[in-house]
Amino acid sequence: MCAVALGSTSLRRAAPPRAISGRIDSRLPTPLYHQIYVLLREQILGGVYADNDLVPTEQELTRRFGVSRITAKRALDELAAEGLVIRRRGQGTTVASRLSVPALNANISGLLENLLMMGLKTKVRIVDFAYVPASEDVARALALEVGAEVQRAVRVRSLDGAPLSFTTSYVPGALGLTFGRKDLATKPLLELLERAGVLIGSADQLIGAVLADSTVAPRLGVRVGSPLLSVTRTVFDQHARPVEYIAILYRPDRYQYRMKLARVQGPATKLWSTTD
Repeated sequence: MCAVALGSTSLRRAAPPRAISGRIDSRLPTPLYHQIYVLLREQILGGVYADNDLVPTEQELTRRFGVSRITAKRALDELAAEGLVIRRRGQGTTVASRLSVPALNANISGLLENLLMMGLKTKVRIVDFAYVPASEDVARALALEVGAEVQRAVRVRSLDGAPLSFTTSYVPGALGLTFGRKDLATKPLLELLERAGVLIGSADQLIGAVLADSTVAPRLGVRVGSPLLSVTRTVFDQHARPVEYIAILYRPDRYQYRMKLARVQGPATKLWSTTD
């Protein structure tokens, strides 16, 4: 399920050695302001700064990296535009309060249960809903003929009013006729499939990373080119027939996927295995 990590109401100043670690290189093609932005962004997302901590000022960044005030200001402005910090005149720049989502268990039964719970604790806005011909990729995932009718739904999921994920789902046309746009706005897709009589048996999932494009970025409140966590999942019924193909893009600062691993050792092999 989802939870909100609440920051302290008081401001805490970060220690200077921690606050401005890392190096930039003027010989690189990446602009200096972006290099500083990346360094600070990684420290914020990595937990070096807690919610409401003060980050280095423009003057501190200027001294530390030997850049102009304009360069330092732009780096901080980039962080503010992404919603990672809040800039207040006379009060400095502080880390914005962030949402924390507990990890999903890699076991498939735990995964689906947690997905249902997350659907119940978040709000959904339908961006697009239609019945369309299946593309080659979608047809392959759902074991359909190219051009066969599928239900496509595009949704933005939010937690406490802040965008969490951008989801595009496909189900076979006949199955999609059992529920509509209003249903998807109020109930998790897995619950709707089960209501239609589908018994979920398994799922294949691929996790990767992509950059936000001009369509997704404004929906998730990030800048074009920002990194996103990508999850692609095909869900099968108890007879191993695909019933859902879904592609989800998450803001990595608001969603994490965690797996518990156990070391398994045998006479001739040593490997890691997932645990419940």
